Amino acid sequence: MKILLPPSETKREGGTGAPLDLAELALPGLHGPRSAVIDALIDLSADEASAKKVLKLSERQAGDIAHNRMLRTSATMPAVDRYTGVLFDALDAGSLSSASRRWLGTHVWVHSAPFGPVGALDPIPVYRLAAGTSLPGLSALRRHWAQATSAAIAEEEPPFVLDLRSEVYAALGPIPASVPSAYVRVVTHEGRALNHFNKKSKGLLVRKLAEQRPRIGSLGSLRNWAGRQGITLRDTEEPGVLELVVEE
Repeated sequence: MKILLPPSETKREGGTGAPLDLAELALPGLHGPRSAVIDALIDLSADEASAKKVLKLSERQAGDIAHNRMLRTSATMPAVDRYTGVLFDALDAGSLSSASRRWLGTHVWVHSAPFGPVGALDPIPVYRLAAGTSLPGLSALRRHWAQATSAAIAEEEPPFVLDLRSEVYAALGPIPASVPSAYVRVVTHEGRALNHFNKKSKGLLVRKLAEQRPRIGSLGSLRNWAGRQGITLRDTEEPGVLELVVEE
């Protein structure tokens, strides 16, 4: 099984890893699209005024432009440690055992705007780029990434993909029809969609999976595991869409 997570707008700065090496990232078929986005983002960030306008940054966020200028030279850290925010705070990867972190590295991709999906332990630098941005010289990120990402996932041939991304990031790389998958929405027992609990519940779900490291290769085996944990995964009228039912 592979799990797809969204990124977070908030990130830890710094790192002790070597500068970005695209050859180290998961899904090597995305090398070309990654290079194109990185180069466009570095070029944009050479002009602070233009970068602030395109990236929709305030004066307080202007420091992110410097991070973007140094995408190829700044220190890195594992993606699952780079991101902060509700989902990643709930996952709390830094407190997991070495075995659980290795499980994350094998089974989890985090879908970023500049790099596409990367492995949970893949080393990445701090950056600022949202999924809805259109970079000068490139098509909109949705058009830039979607086909290439779907093809890269298909080439990987995962037996099953659990898609925990937000809709905007799912649009950057639809799961190909050839790959069995399930897209998850978080709801109350009454079916009401949640926001804060959506992210927290997804983080807690991935943490439990990493702690227990079950062998899951299909939707059926995921359901069996979830049932044993008291986790409710409910079918919907939309094919391929599940509801993760939680208490508020």
